[in-house]
Parts: sequence; structure tokens; C-alpha cells
Amino acid sequence: SFLCLFLGVCGGEFSILRSPQWVVFRDGNWPIPGERIPDVAALTMGFSVEEDLPWPGLGVGDLFHRPQATVLVTVKGVDKLPVKGFSYPIENAVPFSLDSVANAIHTLFSEETPVVLQLAPSEERVYMVGKANAVFEDLSVTLRQLRNRLFQDSSILSSLPLNSLSRNNEVDLLFLSELQVLHDIASLLSRHKHLAKDHSPDLYSLELSGLEEIGKRYGEDSQQFKDASQILVDSLQKFADEMFNLYGGNAVVEVVAVKEFNSPLSRKTRSLLQASQSKKENPYNLAYPYNYDYSVIFNIVLWMMIGLALAVIVISYNLWNMDPGYDSIIYRMTNQKIRMD
Repeated sequence: SFLCLFLGVCGGEFSILRSPQWVVFRDGNWPIPGERIPDVAALTMGFSVEEDLPWPGLGVGDLFHRPQATVLVTVKGVDKLPVKGFSYPIENAVPFSLDSVANAIHTLFSEETPVVLQLAPSEERVYMVGKANAVFEDLSVTLRQLRNRLFQDSSILSSLPLNSLSRNNEVDLLFLSELQVLHDIASLLSRHKHLAKDHSPDLYSLELSGLEEIGKRYGEDSQQFKDASQILVDSLQKFADEMFNLYGGNAVVEVVAVKEFNSPLSRKTRSLLQASQSKKENPYNLAYPYNYDYSVIFNIVLWMMIGLALAVIVISYNLWNMDPGYDSIIYRMTNQKIRMD
């Protein structure tokens, strides 16, 4: 199953709230490039990445034990959060996504239908695949559903100290609704604990922007922003502990806190104009650098060809030197028939 990653981006901070002992994070002030955060998630899950990650913060763990779940929570609107655990500065605040990790899970564990949940409540953006479709079908995802969920008897409003926050302000309710989503995810998963005990990794990617909206509405020096920050830290720590325990201590929980991204998230596309420009940049028609799988494929093909060549030589040698008298009953019967004639 796949662990909870709470991460912090460029101009921000990447923090590891919880992780199993076989996933090694080193204590240090090593900056992590924002665009490589998905690679950190992939490597902790045991997946390969296209480029090596020369980042000292991630050590070599146990190759035979991998986390069953990864939960990544991105908090927008703040450079850092006073959470417990290892924290690393982010040196390049660019948007990122865990699509590559989700694709790796789908490719390797397609028959086991792992849980993949990617959610941004404030943007009403949700992506659920596999068993998540059935388990989290009752999860509130639209703003209307979130508002209604807050005013139900079992909501976090009954137990959360609001302090300077108000139930009558839309900005405050947006922030609180995101905390309600965290609570509901852990609650729904606790009712389906068998999902955390299967052999397929699970992935949770959440993006929270309610704190950013409170900062814009009241100011970052306001009491509302300070109270919201403390409530968020407490909720994230509680959520991390709950997810970590639900997966039997075999989950990675990380947080990315980022003030703002340097550029909007864009998909890489290739156009005809781009193709023509790339030809001008490469006038000598030089080959591209080989893929990182090249050495593996080369060795497989090389030794298979050598093995087949040796097999052909040995078989041909034995056929050439075969003694018909010791071959089969057909030759012996033929010889006797010739003698009798």
C-alpha cells in the first residue's frame, strides 16, 4: 500500500512526518529541488527513476521492505510549518505532480487495483482509481458537499478549537473543510482496514490552499492566520499518525509547505514547431544519449545471443559426428533387412 507524503516546495520546506525504519532519511539541511520531489516518492516506494537523484537526504534503505502507502500533502501559502520530523529546504518552487508514481503503480499492480487518491478540495479536483472508487465514493469533494459536511453532527467543528476563526465566514469554512477531508479519509480507511493489508502500494496526494486564502483575507500577521496555522499543524500531525498506524507503521507521511510556486503547472507537449527547432539545434544529426535501461537490455540481448550461438555449435557438432548404428531402431531394422536380402 502507498504511504502519505507531506511535502514542501520551492521557497518552502519538505518535511517527513512519519516513515518506517527501513526508509532512511538523514538529518541535515540539504536542499531538495522541487521538481525532484516525485522522484523521492518513487524511490521510497522502490520504483526506478529516469535520472539519478544525488540528494544526501535519502539514504539506502532495506531493499526487501517497501512502504505500503505514500501520502503527499502540499500546503500552499506558507514557507514552513513547525511539524515534527526531518525537514529540508526546497530550492526551486515549481509545481509538481505524482502522476509518474501513479502510473508506475498502475503498471506494476494493475491486477490488484491499488488505492490511488489525488485531491485538491478548493479546486474541486479529484482523481480516484482502483479500490478508491468504492471506498471513498462518499467522500465530500465539491465545495457544496464540503460545506454541508461541516455542519453535520460528526464533523470536526464539534471538537476543533476555532479560536479566532468563524463558522460564518466562507474563507474560514474553506480552510476547515480541507481539514474535514483529512479526517474523513482516515475515518473511511479505518472502516476498510483490509486495503492497508494487501500487497499493492497505495498513493494519496492532497493539495490544501485554505491557509493561503486566510492569509489573503486577514493578512499573515493576523490572529486568524496564526490560529489557522496551529490548527493545521495539529491536524496534519494527527492525520499522519492515523495513516501511519492504519498501515501498521509501514507508510511514509510527508508535507510540502510552499509560499507560492514559481510557475503554473503545465504538461509537457511536443509540437511541430518544436520539432523543427530541435533540428536546427542539432545540425549534425547526433544521436540522443541512451536510455537508462540501455545497459540492462544490452546485457540481456548479448548473453542470449552468445547462449544461442553456443547451443547451435554444440548441436551441429553432435549431429555431424552421429553414429547411425547407435541412433535408432529404424537404422538397425534397415540394416538387418539389407542383410537378409
